[in-house]
Amino acid sequence: MTLRRSPIRAVRNFGMLLPALSFVLALLGGCRLDMQDQPRFKPLQQSDFYADLRSSRPLVSGTVARGQLRLDGYFYTGLSNGNPGDAMPFPVTKEVLERGRERYNIYCAPCHSRTGDGNGVIVQRGYRRPPSYQIERLQKAPLGHFYDVITKGYGAMPDYAAQVSAQDRWAIVAYIRALQLSQTAPADAIPPQERSRLSQPAEIPATREAGPNQTAVPVGSPGQPK
Repeated sequence: MTLRRSPIRAVRNFGMLLPALSFVLALLGGCRLDMQDQPRFKPLQQSDFYADLRSSRPLVSGTVARGQLRLDGYFYTGLSNGNPGDAMPFPVTKEVLERGRERYNIYCAPCHSRTGDGNGVIVQRGYRRPPSYQIERLQKAPLGHFYDVITKGYGAMPDYAAQVSAQDRWAIVAYIRALQLSQTAPADAIPPQERSRLSQPAEIPATREAGPNQTAVPVGSPGQPK
């Protein structure tokens, strides 16, 4: 004689096992280990895993990170035998000076001013004034000095190595020297055609007298009768 289990009793037994199954599934879900939760070292944290107790490992000897092979030490430091050099690492062209002027006006002029006298707009609002590029000390300073200051900062000036590439730092240095020369160059250093033009008085355009609610404009300007 074969005994048959009652369907109602089977459902009742499954209902009793359901909470236990749910608990086991919840435990299994808690065993998940995401990447961000795996064992790891914090930067510069002490570790007993290594003999020197340093979790941050030194660079492998003889290896160089991609893009960091700086064979031309002078180009990246401005130093020669530990001292600031006084030569440009590449020829100074008109394009280099124009690039230097552009970068200078963005990063340097707010403090040093566009003429290099140290009276930039930030200084006029209370920031510590830098020295003028025209003082004797900076007139005689080698080019590597300016490059080193841009790279590492000096006094109240922060470094700009992250904002300005090495190539652009040298372009700024070339433009700073051009600013210095513009204030101290003798007259005979100016080309004859430019010298004659500079010796002429500046022309000031005539203006019409403005009314009480008008602005005076030069005669012959666009929109005005000549």
